[in-house]
Amino acid sequence: MFKRLHISKWLGGLFAPIEKNDAFFVFMFVLGYLCTQLEIMPYYLRDRGAKPYELSVPELFLDIYIVCVLLTLIPRRIRIFVKALLYVLFYGVAMVDMYCYERFESTLTPTMLMLVSETTPQEAGEFLAGYLNWEVIKSQVGWVLLLIMIHILWTALRCWLGDFRQKMILPKVNPAVITGFKAFFSLVVAYLLCVCVSQTWDNKVAMHRMFTYDTVGQVEHELTRKDQANLYVPIYRLAFSIYANHLASHQLVQLEAASEKIQIDSCSYRVPNIVLVIGESYNKYHSQLYGYNKPTTPFQKEMAEQGSLVPFTDVVAPWNLTSFVFKHVLSLHAIGDSGEWCDAPLFPEVFRKAGYHVTFITNQFQSKAKEAVYDFSGGFFLNNPEMSQRQFDTRNTSLYQFDDGVLKAYDQLKTKDEHNLVILHLMGSHVEYRARYPQPARRFFTPQNANRPELSVKQRYILSDYDNSVRYNDSIMNAITQRFIDKDAVVIYMPDHGEEIFDGSPFMYGRMHGANIDYRLARNEMEIPFWIWGSPQYIENHPYGWQAIQQAKDRPMMTDVLPHLLLYLGGISTPAYRPEYNVIAPEYDTRRTRILKGTTDYNTLKKK
Repeated sequence: MFKRLHISKWLGGLFAPIEKNDAFFVFMFVLGYLCTQLEIMPYYLRDRGAKPYELSVPELFLDIYIVCVLLTLIPRRIRIFVKALLYVLFYGVAMVDMYCYERFESTLTPTMLMLVSETTPQEAGEFLAGYLNWEVIKSQVGWVLLLIMIHILWTALRCWLGDFRQKMILPKVNPAVITGFKAFFSLVVAYLLCVCVSQTWDNKVAMHRMFTYDTVGQVEHELTRKDQANLYVPIYRLAFSIYANHLASHQLVQLEAASEKIQIDSCSYRVPNIVLVIGESYNKYHSQLYGYNKPTTPFQKEMAEQGSLVPFTDVVAPWNLTSFVFKHVLSLHAIGDSGEWCDAPLFPEVFRKAGYHVTFITNQFQSKAKEAVYDFSGGFFLNNPEMSQRQFDTRNTSLYQFDDGVLKAYDQLKTKDEHNLVILHLMGSHVEYRARYPQPARRFFTPQNANRPELSVKQRYILSDYDNSVRYNDSIMNAITQRFIDKDAVVIYMPDHGEEIFDGSPFMYGRMHGANIDYRLARNEMEIPFWIWGSPQYIENHPYGWQAIQQAKDRPMMTDVLPHLLLYLGGISTPAYRPEYNVIAPEYDTRRTRILKGTTDYNTLKKK
């Protein structure tokens, strides 16, 4: 009998964490369940049949049970205060998360946390006064508030019942019966724990993997995996936002250290006006300039035939992620050098210290509340107030529906400085393609003239939209060159990376983010158009420079070394300049390996 009681008590220990923290377990479970059911991510899919996280119930049970176990290990007197702090934390974060979901169409993000850290108390007060109103309470935030009220009422009622029970004389219950019930419930808990662990193990492994990276770029790449972690409750999203900002701040410190080492020996301002245009998701083989059988780039083709535009034939991007490309293109660190991209200066700051007026107009990297981690990763070092001030004299503060907004912003912001570096960052052909050009005014291609019978009707619509976006981009590039037609200027165009657009079987569009890189992926997503346009004044004033550009058009190049070409064009003498990385210099290393995604040599891949 004694042994049976001993075993029953031991089994009852599995139920003890819930028994001792019953209200905490129930209300936190309901809170988590509310958030998983009301916040469908991404937000815009909630009206398209998107479903809540399917493992929310077992994962909530497991997570809250673990918290209850930890609480049980704390002495009761202290446990009361710890639970009170957890209530404030969990309810508070849930309310903020739900509010962000309603107000900004996004749950908590690293950018939101970054913006909060840069907000003054006055700005915070004005924000709360403007946006906390009855409409917010009537929204889904009200469900969290309702749960808080029920919790408060339950706590008050429980205290009253506790006092009432002390005054009552209750019949005695056999301890063995109570122990038996606890043993039964413990068996149920044991079974549920086994089920929950088996069902949610993969997500826990993915979460652990994500929170062990050293850079925000690695975290971003993790989120391209199909088995990425699901941060299904607000507290996890807050933890991730804090973690991402911590990683970003570490790289900002490295950039600041690199900035202090910039040395400018002299500057001849070889080319007074240098324009770098960075496009988006541009498949080289959908450019008429590179042999596509549709008129997607009539302006570029005409300029090439006239001799003012030189298309380079063998250029690749180091990554198929915008943020990774931006970091490597802006940094004087080249892939293969020791250290990280943030251990070297960014070329806009070098130009600014050399005396160029640096303008940056972007249609992607503006800090906004619902910014995804991809944009946060690519823009944190551009949007940091101190780093932005170091790099740019002039920059825009808004995003635009179409890329002609970039032209209008340039016209409004341009200065009369004698020496200018202008960086224009377009939305280009970013998905969704149909949103990248004005309709119906700029709809030139249609599914009916796609000439791709092997594609479905839906695929032909997507293909037509993509080609229309490329043609619209061509008109933007023509407008940019026209703004410098009467200046001594060069315009360099490169997209960040390419895009899959039904150019191989199985047919697909977008980008593949698997670990393995074959030639199909490299061809569509890494090979990119790259060209240099020279104004009439530039061609006349720099005949040897223009000749060097023409002679270099077939040289193999990866865009991580672009800054060294720019430094040469600017006539900037600095120890950071390396002629073997300058594609138009006689010393250029044509045998340099071109490593894609940090793993695969493109030169070897192409030969195979």
